[in-house]
Amino acid sequence: MKILVTGANGFLGKNLIAELRNQEFNNIFSFDLDTPDEDLDRFCKEADFVFHLAGINRPEVTEEFMEGNYGFTSVLLNLLKKHKNKCPIMISSSIQASLDNPYGKSKRAGEKLLEEYYIEVDTPVYIYRFSNLYGKWSRPNYNTVVATFCYNIARGEEVIVNDSDVEIELCYIDDVVKELVNCLKGNPTKDNGFYHVPEVDKVTVGTLKSLIEGFKSSRDTLTVPKLDNRLEKNLYSTYLSFLPEEDFSYKLKMNVDDRGSFTEFLKTNDRGQVSINISKAGITKGNHWHHTKNEKFLVVSGTGVIRFRKIDTEEVIEYFVSGDKLEVVDIPVGYTHNIENLGDSDMVTVMWVNEPFDANSPDTYFMEV
Repeated sequence: MKILVTGANGFLGKNLIAELRNQEFNNIFSFDLDTPDEDLDRFCKEADFVFHLAGINRPEVTEEFMEGNYGFTSVLLNLLKKHKNKCPIMISSSIQASLDNPYGKSKRAGEKLLEEYYIEVDTPVYIYRFSNLYGKWSRPNYNTVVATFCYNIARGEEVIVNDSDVEIELCYIDDVVKELVNCLKGNPTKDNGFYHVPEVDKVTVGTLKSLIEGFKSSRDTLTVPKLDNRLEKNLYSTYLSFLPEEDFSYKLKMNVDDRGSFTEFLKTNDRGQVSINISKAGITKGNHWHHTKNEKFLVVSGTGVIRFRKIDTEEVIEYFVSGDKLEVVDIPVGYTHNIENLGDSDMVTVMWVNEPFDANSPDTYFMEV
């Protein structure tokens, strides 16, 4: 199947082409501003499906809206008609096509061309009215406010919001690409005369700014966003794609003493905390118990033993652990416990606890095993 993608180097085009190749659609005709006209002519002759994504978002002069969003669409359709190619065509429009502004008018004009083309040629036409798209490979100060916020906040630059209460509708790029692939395969989503992406989220500009600022500060607080919330999950992925390459890593605070070290790694309000514990040879750590706090220990390097004793009994239970055979050990409440390094080198343990540490309510009571 030969697929023509206009606007191939743009935000949506890059993401769509990457996924088409993932799904082994390898015969892709990529068209953008620097593609020779004769190539476009050949593409329109041979294409079996057209994704028309090319358009103008932020021109230098208003007239470029109509030229880019209407004029090129006309050129494309005329080439298809020239070669009597009745392949299906999808066009990228906008929810602003219903608004009385230069951009919206140009998008509506492009839609009308497709509607007339459908009547004249009698071939499948898919007009998609997209919300504000966001995701990796978008351009700050061009594609979406999300890209601008992510780019500036990741670099510590100022973000100005004129009205925090303004609500915007956002649509994640992966959901858009999934819908377009469904369209290619003959299963598009249609509503009120236009095709659309079912997954959209609404958020105020002020909340959007606060969320992205929280992503930046999460390196200090060690918290991660609520990943069961679709918008937060997708925004966080988008934010990370805007990190400067020299800032991909960040240091953690290691609490070091002569026994080894203890380092907090990740925290959540609802899923607990993950830490890394390093014990030197012969060292025993722990000897405490909890009322409600529960933990999971996973030794990933070295060898050791985890011992338990129910606080009102004398019996000691032992679990021998090793990085050579990964095994999670649950630490139940009401049992005093410790972990001893039995090897000659450092023992590394990944520790999960069901709640972030609270110095005002540690729920930790010393008692020898």
